[in-house]
Amino acid sequence: MEYIQRAAKSGGCIFCEKPREKRDRSNLILARGRFCFVMLNAYPYNSGHLMIAPYRHVGQPALLREAEFVEIFRLLRTFLIALDKAYSPSGYNIGMNVGRASGAGIPGHIHLHVVPRWTGDTNFMPVISDTKVLPETLDQTYEKIYLALDDAVKSRLVNE
Repeated sequence: MEYIQRAAKSGGCIFCEKPREKRDRSNLILARGRFCFVMLNAYPYNSGHLMIAPYRHVGQPALLREAEFVEIFRLLRTFLIALDKAYSPSGYNIGMNVGRASGAGIPGHIHLHVVPRWTGDTNFMPVISDTKVLPETLDQTYEKIYLALDDAVKSRLVNE
């Protein structure tokens, strides 16, 4: 939240700025499509927490162009397969917070959260100390998911 609030004060949008920088690995961008991209959440709820966003700055799903809408869900399918391969989660939380009232940290730019879940993956730490314990670094998560994408999928991402 600290990063989001700092970006909001500067008038910036991470979903617009990060893809423009062309530093995908350091910006945690796992894949780029023609209209959308996939990046790890820098402050994940669980290992493997990623987000899928259009390049275009748009705040409502109803305002997505057809190609953006379709590509978000193609990327979702691709990354669910990769996350299954990399982590074997018990389930997923998949969703968007649309608008400030819903809790969206960046209400002007929609993004789909994909959070792998395991039975019993919550414990006392978030409740008692507002702390989430993750078993790996973001670099390790990035590598694990990227390696789980097969070469055919990696070469198709931009072409779909």
